[in-house]
Amino acid sequence: MVRIGVVGYGTGGQHFHAPFIAAAEGVELAGVVARAPATVAKARADLPGVPVFASLTEMLAAGVDAVTITTPPQTRQALVLEAIAAGVHVIADKPFAPSAAAARDLSAAAKERGVLLGVFHNRRWDADIRTLKKVIDDGRLGPVWRLHSRMDFDDPATLEAGPTGGLLRDLGSHVVDQAMLLLGPVASVDAQLDMVDLPEGPTDAGFVLTLRHTSGQHSHISASKLNKLVCRELRAYGAAGSYVAQGTDVQAQAIFAGKRPADDLAGWGYDVEERWGTLNTAEGCVKVPSEQGRYHDYYAAFGRAVRDGAPLPVTAEEGIAVLAVLDAARRSAVEGRTMDVD
Repeated sequence: MVRIGVVGYGTGGQHFHAPFIAAAEGVELAGVVARAPATVAKARADLPGVPVFASLTEMLAAGVDAVTITTPPQTRQALVLEAIAAGVHVIADKPFAPSAAAARDLSAAAKERGVLLGVFHNRRWDADIRTLKKVIDDGRLGPVWRLHSRMDFDDPATLEAGPTGGLLRDLGSHVVDQAMLLLGPVASVDAQLDMVDLPEGPTDAGFVLTLRHTSGQHSHISASKLNKLVCRELRAYGAAGSYVAQGTDVQAQAIFAGKRPADDLAGWGYDVEERWGTLNTAEGCVKVPSEQGRYHDYYAAFGRAVRDGAPLPVTAEEGIAVLAVLDAARRSAVEGRTMDVD
């Protein structure tokens, strides 16, 4: 078993890491780093028998094979470097660095130390994305022309405020990674940001992106958190027809409702039939059954990479490519023009 420690027990640690480590084959939760008394108490109540450490330094001294860094973005880079220096494999939550340039430094440090550095782009394993990817991979759309991805949440409490936060770097990391998973690398981006003034500083609370992929395909992505909307929609257009799905954030909703994947792995993560996507072709309109949402597959794959030398589920290089798009998107919004991706 690959022993993984989780550094940070806020929303990410509680809901998107610990439950999926528990459900993944070949890994186990070796400990949690928490500092605030209420957070420590929550970790001990949720995870009986799992050690709770006061710092990453303390956890590393106790011994782990790998750590997931899921603390606030402004603290993440230093902790990733501390773990790398200790010779421990690292999963960095998104965004895993302040910029693509900083991410390249982290990747170089990991390679020099001989440890694995992965990025937690778990939304590759969303039910709706896995379903659309299968439709594309099976050739049911023919050559794909364009993708539309919309993810609106009515969730102001989780908007990370200030210059180191914002929705573009947070949710944008996921939806850009999903678009690149489906359509490949990005050559240029045009972006608009919806800015709000918060006590921590100006913060982007919504965005609209047009990505031009090196393949010639294009994707159109939008998201928000402050506009009292809840909508997850995917549309794909190709030479053979179109695919439209209005799904739900099924795994997150189940977690927040108190369910855990380990309790019912076979039934976990499927969108209900009323939310299945529709494939429209010359043969007619057909419903496409939901693929299974499987965030735990990320951790199972990471365990195999550590144990057997298998490929990482998401590499640092893939994370860097996403950050390069986000960096270009911010420049595009500020300068009001299309930017090439470096």
